[in-house]
Amino acid sequence: MEPILKLDNVCKRFGGLVATDHVSFSVPAGDITGLIGPNGAGKSTLMNLISGIYDVDEGHIYFEGEDVTKMPAYQRSRKGIGRTFQTPRFLYRSNILDNLLLGMDLGEDINYFKSFMGAKKGNLKERLDELIPVAGFDIDWNSDINAIPYGQRKLLEIVRSMLAMPKIMLVDEPAAGLNNREIENAMALLELAAKKYNIGVLLIEHSMDMIMNTCSNIVVINFGKKICEGGPETVASDPQVIEAYLGKDLDA
Repeated sequence: MEPILKLDNVCKRFGGLVATDHVSFSVPAGDITGLIGPNGAGKSTLMNLISGIYDVDEGHIYFEGEDVTKMPAYQRSRKGIGRTFQTPRFLYRSNILDNLLLGMDLGEDINYFKSFMGAKKGNLKERLDELIPVAGFDIDWNSDINAIPYGQRKLLEIVRSMLAMPKIMLVDEPAAGLNNREIENAMALLELAAKKYNIGVLLIEHSMDMIMNTCSNIVVINFGKKICEGGPETVASDPQVIEAYLGKDLDA
């Protein structure tokens, strides 16, 4: 099966620093692929390259078989590349509902008349009726986005990305700052995205429990290079991965 996303020898340099060094891997539709590595390994840089925030210095990025290496970020979003960030990004002077409607704008081609007649809000309610119980909380949609706790904002960012009906979601550390129950809800949302909506998910996460329990394939990078790729058992027992996370045994 053709992957939804493919990276082919992707490189990015910042001056003399090589942030990503000839990295290649692919992400299939309907599955969750983990992207892990120590702090500073280049994970978020790869996300920025895929989404178009950074330009690629060498190599190619393919989305649905199309070379999007030189494509602007907004065009990638319109084609179906969704993104969340380590810190939730909202319009903090707007209410919760208006922030979620931004996600619908990417996923639907709705003209002014339909929007005025409430078509978009009607579709939004139907989707939220499915997604919010999985997210695990209930809120007043007219409330200020600042009024809800940090964990709920992070879950809402996943929900907003799903509302855009992407073909792939780039999810950057969704478990950071969440309690155990919220982590379970985040996992449930990502599994719903992959299994029911056939969305490919590329997941950066430091919580190994989350990675090992949700990802069928895991890509490990260190100092910008891919050092391992495989299933959870393969990655957990790989000597290079163990060394990257724990360091060398000085007595060996």
